[in-house]
Amino acid sequence: MKISENWLRTWVNPEIDSETLSDQLTMLGLEVDEMLPAAQPFSGVVTGEVLTVEQHPDADRLRVTTVNIGSAEPLQIVCGAPNVRVGMKVPVATIGTVLPGDFKIKKGKLRGVESQGMLCGASEIDLEDKIDGLLELAADTPVGLDIREYLKLDDHVIDISITPNRGDCFSIRGVAREIGVINQLPVTAPEISEVAATIADQKKVVVSSEGCPRYLGRVIRKVNTRAATPEWMERALARSGIRQHSILVDITNYVLIELGQPLHAFDADKIQGSVQVRQATATEKLVLLNEQEVELSEDVMIIADDEKALALAGIMGGLSSSVTDETTDVFLESAFFAPLHIAGRARRYGLHTDASQRYERGVDFELPYLAMNRASQLIQQLAGGEFGPVTVEEQIPLLPKREVMELTQQQVDQLLGYAVDGEFIADTLQRLGCEVTVKAVGEWRVVPPSYRYDMSIYQDLIEEIARIHGYDNIQMSLPVMDIRLAKHQDRFEQVQLTQTLVTLGYQEAISFSFADAKLEKQLNPDVRLLMLANPISSELAAMRSTLLSSLIPCVQYNMNRQQNRVRFFELGLRFDYQHARDIQDLKQIPTLAMIAVGAKTTESWHGKAQPMDFFDLKGEVAEILAAARVHATYVPAERAWLHPGQSAEIMVNGQSIGYLGRLHPSLEDMLDLGVTWVAELDQTAVLQTYVSNFTELSRFPSVKRDIALLINDKINVSEIQQLIEKTGGELLDSVWLFDVYTGQGVEEGKRSLAFALLWQHPSRTLEDAEIKSGMDQIIQVLESTYQATLRAS
Repeated sequence: MKISENWLRTWVNPEIDSETLSDQLTMLGLEVDEMLPAAQPFSGVVTGEVLTVEQHPDADRLRVTTVNIGSAEPLQIVCGAPNVRVGMKVPVATIGTVLPGDFKIKKGKLRGVESQGMLCGASEIDLEDKIDGLLELAADTPVGLDIREYLKLDDHVIDISITPNRGDCFSIRGVAREIGVINQLPVTAPEISEVAATIADQKKVVVSSEGCPRYLGRVIRKVNTRAATPEWMERALARSGIRQHSILVDITNYVLIELGQPLHAFDADKIQGSVQVRQATATEKLVLLNEQEVELSEDVMIIADDEKALALAGIMGGLSSSVTDETTDVFLESAFFAPLHIAGRARRYGLHTDASQRYERGVDFELPYLAMNRASQLIQQLAGGEFGPVTVEEQIPLLPKREVMELTQQQVDQLLGYAVDGEFIADTLQRLGCEVTVKAVGEWRVVPPSYRYDMSIYQDLIEEIARIHGYDNIQMSLPVMDIRLAKHQDRFEQVQLTQTLVTLGYQEAISFSFADAKLEKQLNPDVRLLMLANPISSELAAMRSTLLSSLIPCVQYNMNRQQNRVRFFELGLRFDYQHARDIQDLKQIPTLAMIAVGAKTTESWHGKAQPMDFFDLKGEVAEILAAARVHATYVPAERAWLHPGQSAEIMVNGQSIGYLGRLHPSLEDMLDLGVTWVAELDQTAVLQTYVSNFTELSRFPSVKRDIALLINDKINVSEIQQLIEKTGGELLDSVWLFDVYTGQGVEEGKRSLAFALLWQHPSRTLEDAEIKSGMDQIIQVLESTYQATLRAS
């Protein structure tokens, strides 16, 4: 947002220079991107009046003029401007003046005629040229004035970057409030008086949309829409980056920049019947002021009459009801539109207007009254007219609520880490517009002002106190340290998890928490998504229920650029809204996701590329869990997006902490991915604390025994292995599967599984009888539990 420093100082004028003012704004959180002079330095240019104009004797395009600049004698100046005429007031550069661009004015002759200065166009004094010729000043301009003082050129244009939470600062009024608070000065607003109704004419207003809690309208007849915009208003708008249009548009723009309230003027004769604020229908269309035709949808709020749509509410007016030079009767609108009913609508149509920018962030819901009076006052002063009464339609229950917040001295000191004077706290909050009631010593009840949507909890108030007290005044102090030693517990940290994944050959991806709703539905048709009210784009319109919806587009992007072997992982949040009643029930789940496409190993001189399979991915996941000291088992997974025969659920203590496996082939084809391996694990289950235990390695020999079983092929190997480990007891050191066989010699429905069992005692050599007893016990339990039989060698 651009504003004039001079305009700002009419509201509040601290005794500081421009650079200090800029620094104060930045430290207040209103970052100044740049501060540029309204005009480059020059001096010696004064206002003058052209007394005579005569043709140059030796040049057809030159005129010889005499100009009064208030000195004893008029100056003779040769001029080539086509618009020079007797009686006009113009800037005059006198001899010795150095104009911008290091252009020096010297006494000289043009085609033999002496010239004692130069008549200036706008560009000569570093202003924008609107015509080809001299800059014509107002007819009542006094002669002999310094042009810098007369045109207020000793000014700066301040370009401020406003953060999304500070919609109240999109105006001179809002910025002045901040400067007044930091300098403990009162803010002097212009005197705004109510313009009394002189006629009874009104337009009926009907509000049916919940997005408009407050709407004000006023009929004004016999307005002189051809009236000239005064130079002071045109100058203020130009330095705010707004071009001059017509008197009514300029007045509404002026109030917008001054107070922060968007206004709109309709041609009253083009409104058929009542003024309606409602939701559009899917069949409606509207041609906007920029001549763009838009197709409306039911979630778009519009202003309409009894026959047609007139404007996109809070965004842009329509061409059919716009004010022109022939307009005499207008309907002036000043309204409060709820931010969520405006957010995203302008972007949908490729628009970004001053009105939508403010409404999306939140406009003061008490401001429409003041803005209506200010605009009416300026219209009466500059364009005349007969004013009807102000029509007010309100839905009070829908207005934003200003809840009471409890604040204590202890909360302030604890959060900031240093003590702030209680009187300063109360005074600061009052200057910021809050209603402050002293509850007890060091305790306050605070109600935020209507223009501060970002104040809702006591921490917001403390942030304001720190901001006004000055971030550079925050004191340095050592924290209080408790030297009592707590019981040490190791923890598998996220950085260790990241290092493990990188070691396995994966690269970290960092994505938005938003996803493409279409891709989410492709992965899981039954998923219930939380949609965003104001998405960045249509491809990022839903809160992701799985990190795969973020990683799959990354893989596609790389594969489309001939990267055929891709390994990505991401640590982030996924959002479970499946069984939520409202937003309060939304679950945010920290998740680790992995995705891999392409070969397990690349082609080289010592071997061909090896394709990746289920066991490669399972081995990588097992390595991660082993590093985290998490003991997991695996059972077949039944998830819609996974291959039913090449996927597994990861179980810890009987609970699923995630899954791994191959994407369903139909999904791979749909997404043009090829064979794709994926895994998702609950981060919380992986990043667990544990106590390290040391066990001395046995110095005594181990004994290995093998066992081959014929067993039902529906039984999970992990279940069999767990049963062997449990039955073997403390003497059984480890068990692993080393052979699986089906085929000739094995009846259908069964398979042969061969396990290796390693027996070892920590403090002595085992006896054969002990090992045989253990083996017999295991075989007996397997036979009784799974009807397993020993396979003959």
